[in-house]
Amino acid sequence: MASIWEYANPKKFIATTDKLLPWISVLALAALVSGLIWGFFFTPDDYKQGSTVKIIFLHVPSALMAINAWIMMLVASLVWIVRRHHVSALAARAAAPVGAVMTLIALATGAIWGQPMWGTWWEWDPRLTSFLILFLFYLGYMALWAAIENDDTAADLTSILCLVGSVFALLSRYAVNFWNQGLHQGASLSLDKEEHVHDAFYNPLLLCIAGFVLLFIALVFLRTQTEIRARRMRALMARERLGQ
Repeated sequence: MASIWEYANPKKFIATTDKLLPWISVLALAALVSGLIWGFFFTPDDYKQGSTVKIIFLHVPSALMAINAWIMMLVASLVWIVRRHHVSALAARAAAPVGAVMTLIALATGAIWGQPMWGTWWEWDPRLTSFLILFLFYLGYMALWAAIENDDTAADLTSILCLVGSVFALLSRYAVNFWNQGLHQGASLSLDKEEHVHDAFYNPLLLCIAGFVLLFIALVFLRTQTEIRARRMRALMARERLGQ
């Protein structure tokens, strides 16, 4: 049985993900299209929120992926710190823009959903505030990578930043449990049936979440391949400069 560390080899990673990408992409597209069509057109309006509740099919999956993308970056950063595998550092770098977009979608859809429910586009609610800070950490992470020429030094510093930002990723997930105040409702998916989303929305929501997860994986695979090739190009250009 192949060890997971074999995929830290750039050639092995690219060869394997080249085979997986078409399948993951098709599954992501199928899950997203079917989940969103089911959710937007074949679920009832909520008795309190009306059709506005259907934003849940974009808001909840993007919010989950915003947090889990950072957790994936944290794991990849820890692998880099401990084992110095370049693919893990490049995978964390590749995931950052995807996670930032997911966070932005969650913030935007949350504002659209919140305005008719709360009477305001924004409230300094614990969960909303921690999500905004998480988005700023995404921007800072990407800016730090771009600001440092040496890839290994950039990987070291961004890994430390990722460790710090993980606090806000956890706060974004559990803020409503830490603080009782705030307008944001509890978790849409919960083991508590009283807090759980209505059964009519449950299955299409799960399908949308699966689509977002698969889309994230496909984009991270594709972007990591791009980062590996870009690193090779930088290394070749550096050798050429030294040879002149």
